[in-house]
Amino acid sequence: MAVCNTQYYWYDERGKKIKCTAPQYVDFVMSSVQKLVTDEDVFPTKYGKEFPNSFESLVKKICKYLFHVLAHIYSSHFKETLALELHGHLNTLYTHFILFIREFNLVDLKETTIMDDLTEVLCSSSGSSSNGSGNGSSNSAGAQNHVKER
Repeated sequence: MAVCNTQYYWYDERGKKIKCTAPQYVDFVMSSVQKLVTDEDVFPTKYGKEFPNSFESLVKKICKYLFHVLAHIYSSHFKETLALELHGHLNTLYTHFILFIREFNLVDLKETTIMDDLTEVLCSSSGSSSNGSGNGSSNSAGAQNHVKER
């Protein structure tokens, strides 16, 4: 799976690097996240049960992979989100996700640089369409198509 000339690989449970298509990668990510989130040993739901020592690294891995999926959606399917009028929801999801991973230092900044233009537009105080037009025209041209609002 590639996003803006960056190739993402999946690593299987043995650590083997796998080059895969975007649908395969997204399936691997979602299946892996589902498995981890529903694992009582990783995310305990019973009172008094301890989180594993590896909890932070697992959460960081989950966030990194989910970021890859969001980056793919923006780079390859943004036109479809516009056509379906879902771009506002996608932008909100992305903004909340970025603010969350930054607040808790869950994804290395080097990992997210591929989406810096979008992040700057959506997460800066000026990214809220301060010119009132709602299309982000006061922001950098490279990210304009990501902030078109209804």
